Amino acid sequence: MRRYLSIWTNGIKPSRLAAVLAVWCVCLLYVLFQGGKTAMMLFSMVSLLSVYLIGSSFGGVNRVKASRSVTSGERGEILHAGDQVRVKMEVTIPGLLPMPYLIVREVLQRHNGDRWSFEDSVIPNLRGSGELVFQTPPLERGRYAFSKTECISEDIFGLIEHRGEFEVSTLFRVLPRTIYIPDWQRSIRNLKLGGTQTTISSSRRETTQINGVRDYVYGDRISRIHWNATAKTGSWKSKEFEHESFPKTMIVLDCTAHGYHNSNQFETAVSAAASLVEYGAREHAGTGLFTAGKESGVFAPSDTPSERMRMIQHLVDVDADREESLISSLKRAHRHFPKGALFLLVSPLADHSVLEVMRWAESRGMNPCLLRISSPAGMESNHDDYTSILKSRGITSYTASSLEELPVVLGGGSS
Repeated sequence: MRRYLSIWTNGIKPSRLAAVLAVWCVCLLYVLFQGGKTAMMLFSMVSLLSVYLIGSSFGGVNRVKASRSVTSGERGEILHAGDQVRVKMEVTIPGLLPMPYLIVREVLQRHNGDRWSFEDSVIPNLRGSGELVFQTPPLERGRYAFSKTECISEDIFGLIEHRGEFEVSTLFRVLPRTIYIPDWQRSIRNLKLGGTQTTISSSRRETTQINGVRDYVYGDRISRIHWNATAKTGSWKSKEFEHESFPKTMIVLDCTAHGYHNSNQFETAVSAAASLVEYGAREHAGTGLFTAGKESGVFAPSDTPSERMRMIQHLVDVDADREESLISSLKRAHRHFPKGALFLLVSPLADHSVLEVMRWAESRGMNPCLLRISSPAGMESNHDDYTSILKSRGITSYTASSLEELPVVLGGGSS
């Protein structure tokens, strides 16, 4: 991403300009009343210096042209939480007068008001061009923008400081951090609704429809080997079959303002929801998203890449700001929850409100389950009691305290 802009500003203060003119007037009076070679030489030098100082105020930092590019060294143009952003700024200082250096002050601002300031110097070449490269600290999820950039320079004698500002509009988003989930052992109960949206199996059975070719894995049956592909490539290849479809999944992110003990716990919940959305898209399982915040967001179950990206982009802006009860937010959006879907609640809570939500999901004909983002050590309450209650009702529950635990927790079954 790159933007260009040039802006005019005042480069010399009126008080300093008055001082330069005052010195020139004193030398002029000295020549007029004193005369002589010394007075004339002094007047000539002061005149040349005054012309240079005044002329430099109409050039240099007043007409700086700049371009800024923002990239991530790890994942290209896609930025995730925890990535460091590499910022490259190219500045061009027009004019014929030399400039010894240019100090550039950058300010990066997050959508919640957090600010980072960066300052570095650039030594322009003979053409007045220079390049500034710096790297930000690891950034959190959110929207970022650069505010006005300040330029500071001095003349070659260091007598007058010139200041200017320009603004290069650069906006970028940092997506939530995600983790690869190889498998999700889901236990879908047989509801009375029947139909294609209810599945009894806890794992996806393969069909007889071939969906491609993969590398041979030790233990594959002889009947599974793809002999034509093996002969063409010279290495063992096996047939890849399509799997039975899972029921639609609705991921509900609890954005309560009082349930999370710190921001890291909420970021873990957001990252878990984003990872599950990517898992659903990768498995071609219809996955939807509902964020229960101050302003709720809802996305119908889909497995298209465009809808997946819309959900991930929406998770960039969510905050833990909901004051009302979770059940109230769900009831207002009940039309967006399909019957027979898997209802996964991502929440830090394990109390009566969660049980109320689970009962509501069951009454709507959905299969409820809970992914609890646990609080730091020593801050747990009566979580075990509510886990037992959920288990007695046949409701699957998972518990994870960090994003790294999520693949193990989901792949290892319910708690």
